[in-house]
Amino acid sequence: MAVAATQTGTPSSKHNIEAMRDAFYARIAQKDMAPLWKVMKSVVTKEPVTRCQPHVWHYADVKSLVMESGGLITAEEAERRVLILENPALHGESRITNTLFAGVQMIMPGEVAPAHRHVSSAIRFVLDGEGAYTAVEGEKAFMAPGDFVITANWAPHDHGNPSDKPMLWLDVLDFPAVNFYEASFAEHFEDATQATRRKDGDSLAFYGSGVLPDGTHAMNRSPVINYTYARTRPIVERLMQSGDIDRRHGARVRYANPVTGGPVLPTMSACLAMLPKGFRGEPYRSTDGTIFVCVEGRGTTAVDGKVLEWGPNDVFVVPPWKRYSHNAPEQSVLFSISDRPAQEALGIWREGN
Repeated sequence: MAVAATQTGTPSSKHNIEAMRDAFYARIAQKDMAPLWKVMKSVVTKEPVTRCQPHVWHYADVKSLVMESGGLITAEEAERRVLILENPALHGESRITNTLFAGVQMIMPGEVAPAHRHVSSAIRFVLDGEGAYTAVEGEKAFMAPGDFVITANWAPHDHGNPSDKPMLWLDVLDFPAVNFYEASFAEHFEDATQATRRKDGDSLAFYGSGVLPDGTHAMNRSPVINYTYARTRPIVERLMQSGDIDRRHGARVRYANPVTGGPVLPTMSACLAMLPKGFRGEPYRSTDGTIFVCVEGRGTTAVDGKVLEWGPNDVFVVPPWKRYSHNAPEQSVLFSISDRPAQEALGIWREGN
């Protein structure tokens, strides 16, 4: 009661209590403690607070710089020749959002990116080139633009390019989230390439055709290696033609684990959406920061008052809980990926308008 009386007393007594508090804070700091009441409003916020900024990386710029890197370092030297897409607010942190890494990788004709594996899950979304492959868990999957390739946690993988043209793709990994938990492991193999026992497309045929190998058990990630664009695009086009168009997202499908119907990976989910000509999307926001790639067409996305212009192979990011809306003067296709499954598993994901 004496302290409460002092707080409402004279200016001198208020000065004294502040001095007493400062002395107390200094003493507890020496014992590696701090007062929660000094930081409560900044650590338990009323709404999400993000350091990330909305931003777009135009493919013409990215490609020219990635191609230039091909003359500076080999895939073997670099292990993975990738230019990181750093969020402008997170320079030096190797991340596009707080939980996701993104970068554009290139493999030149005749090159091999050696086999390794890591705890972080990864996806590849092919931007340019045809005829290169990624080998994952014994399946060599040849890739084409628009293909969506997944590499699950601890899955051995290597890349090779027997074609006569460079191939470029977008890499997205969850290692910022893994490193937050300080749970990263990685392993390299003696041989640059892994032995493959399955044909290209086997996993899609076995698991993505409405049937499953007898004895298949539920798993927390998809057994499909490559969700090909040739197979997925006609589905979103048919969805659009049927009039099943979300006013916020367009005619959108979610890439699914065919065994469980859940997300393709426990930490990341992906979608493909077709926006009809003249589409003006209604505002939307969610707590998962989202990376978009323009596969076809052109348009703009307004994010929290900032307008991002995009065209083929451009990559842009929408930070968590920032209101955004898509506009497409011509028919367009957008691929997207986010950390929504991880948030849903923790019970913290939300969406709104």
